[in-house]
Amino acid sequence: MHDIQPVILCGGSGTRLWPLSRKSYPKQFAALVGERSLFQDTALRVSGEGFGAPLVVTASDFRFIATQQLAECGVDPGAVLIEPSARNTAPALLAAALKVEADTPGALMLALPSDHLIPDAAAFREAVQQGVAAARDGVLVTFGIRPHRPETGYGYLKLGKEGAGPVVPLERFVEKPDEVAARRMLDDGGYLWNAGIFLMSARALIAAFEAHAPQVLSAVRAAVDHAEPDLGFLRLEPEAWSRAPDISIDYAIMEKAERLGAVPFEGEWSDLGDWAAIWRQSGADEAGVGLHGPAHAIDCRDTLLRSEAGGQVIVGLGLEDIVAVALPDAVLVAHRDRAQDVKQAVDRLKAAGAPQATAFPKDHRPWGYFETLTLADRFQVKRIVVNPGAALSLQSHVHRSEHWIVVAGTARVTVDNVVSLVAENQSIYVPLGAVHRMENPGKVPMVLIEVQTGAYLGEDDIVRYEDLYARRPEDGNGKG
Repeated sequence: MHDIQPVILCGGSGTRLWPLSRKSYPKQFAALVGERSLFQDTALRVSGEGFGAPLVVTASDFRFIATQQLAECGVDPGAVLIEPSARNTAPALLAAALKVEADTPGALMLALPSDHLIPDAAAFREAVQQGVAAARDGVLVTFGIRPHRPETGYGYLKLGKEGAGPVVPLERFVEKPDEVAARRMLDDGGYLWNAGIFLMSARALIAAFEAHAPQVLSAVRAAVDHAEPDLGFLRLEPEAWSRAPDISIDYAIMEKAERLGAVPFEGEWSDLGDWAAIWRQSGADEAGVGLHGPAHAIDCRDTLLRSEAGGQVIVGLGLEDIVAVALPDAVLVAHRDRAQDVKQAVDRLKAAGAPQATAFPKDHRPWGYFETLTLADRFQVKRIVVNPGAALSLQSHVHRSEHWIVVAGTARVTVDNVVSLVAENQSIYVPLGAVHRMENPGKVPMVLIEVQTGAYLGEDDIVRYEDLYARRPEDGNGKG
């Protein structure tokens, strides 16, 4: 009997949790509740006996973040599929199913979003086991949450008549309701929140696409058949992938398939889809005030105050039903009732051309990360952290020179044909046009301050000659 194959989808952008979640670093990789990221908690939830190594489906920009976070929490990944573009959950899950069936014919796959909160991992694994027999029999099993409030932000599952087993026949999927319909479904008792978690055999899912969405199957099969290995990742073929319709698994398959079942999950669950959901998980005090980071509340009620920068203090005075989230480059202040409308703020910033709409202040790279400390017309100051044993690409710039000051660790620096070791409190100058590289030969993170000067300081002013991480032009041509 095969282990269940977890399939973790982690390509979403999570704009309703702006400014903490942005396109360049979405919410699944952030520590929203507790010390680990939601992605790490998801992987740990389906690790151990009875589960195979997780198959991850993600975007090219996130592939190194995903594998690094798995390594940090001690999870060894299986295949990592790289989506050339976002095509929604149906193509992503189908690509995973084709890969699973090719590698382990007849295996069950457990499809999970990477950004949900389920504190009781043991209870969740027990619920998964309740669906195994039905899934092996060809039923497409989904998991639903017993609603405890009239929630308008979730889709619902309409249950059929309960039988003798733990899997209840699923009558239909229900779109996100208005307040009146949500209250009616809560009172009815025959509905579950749709958690977007599925257990099925890869073979049964492929057959469902053959019956109900053959156009998706043909495009995705071609993308998988012509996928290319890349440093342990598997890049789906872009041209074929682009022909796949942008459609969710619910619309493509679940609303049409005949053999559907649901396992009601009684434990705590949240998709942490907006700041109101974060507030509910914030450990609020008796006044309903939740605090995170250097935050203080004076005479506040039912309010979330969250500072994500250690040197930046947020203070609320006389607030009620307010969410305030402060990052170094952006601050959100909103009424809790408008938590699901934060995307409007992101759209407004995009229209204004503000980088804060999509770019996270800490820019993650396969070798570490950097953050901008000061940006002016002709100079920029950055803090750069390079992981032990990591190296930036061999590169040059057309419009800027750079001055590096090491503040922690030791850097091995190449400038044209000269290689130097630059220790803490030492510096080195990189002239405009020089071919250069920075490496960390040590066993602790290396930190330096970079001062750029020049007429143009954009991240696309870079010419790469060698790169340990085999980054391609479609991955972006940014720093390092």
